[in-house]
Amino acid sequence: MEKLEDIAERIRTAFDAQTIARDRALARARTLTRHCSQAIRAIHRADRELARTELEAARLIVSETNTALRDYPDLYYAGYTQDAFKEYAEAAIVVALLTDQQLPEPEDLGIEFNTYLRGLAETSGELRRRCLDILRDGYSEDAEKLLEYMDDIYAVLVTMDYPDAITGGLRRLTDITRSINERTRGDLTLNQRQSHLERALRELQIRLDELDRD
Repeated sequence: MEKLEDIAERIRTAFDAQTIARDRALARARTLTRHCSQAIRAIHRADRELARTELEAARLIVSETNTALRDYPDLYYAGYTQDAFKEYAEAAIVVALLTDQQLPEPEDLGIEFNTYLRGLAETSGELRRRCLDILRDGYSEDAEKLLEYMDDIYAVLVTMDYPDAITGGLRRLTDITRSINERTRGDLTLNQRQSHLERALRELQIRLDELDRD
């Protein structure tokens, strides 16, 4: 028992260090999520420069987190860390797709495969948002292109038929993605039909006006 206090002291030292690492990881996760939200908001407002600035700040935090938690895998794989990384994946993918840039890969972002896929799944919600913004001005092929992106994303997600323990709960997000895609397709179809009807009515009115002049 004479060594017990030495053992306890080593444990307390390790726990102190782990607690400090945890507190810092939580703070970084909150800051990372904020930068990602601001990047998405900026790209929806067509402010590409601000979106890139926010993504660069996010990238630095991800890199810092990967280094800081190298010796604390339990903190690295904790929900708050991976959820923040998922937000980073979503923001990076959304900005890339809405600016016609090359799709970032998991290795480029420095995140796990399952985290990348969960971020990819949540991208559809932001693409739907952009589709609806476009449709306010009437039917557009730009909206159709975004729907094609959403379909491509779902086509990949549905092939990831692995246990949730491996994918981090991807199956539920895949189901949500399908629902978002279906609603968006319905919105585009309705808007397109309305645009065709309005065009037909305008053409009819022009013909009637010409008949009245004759």
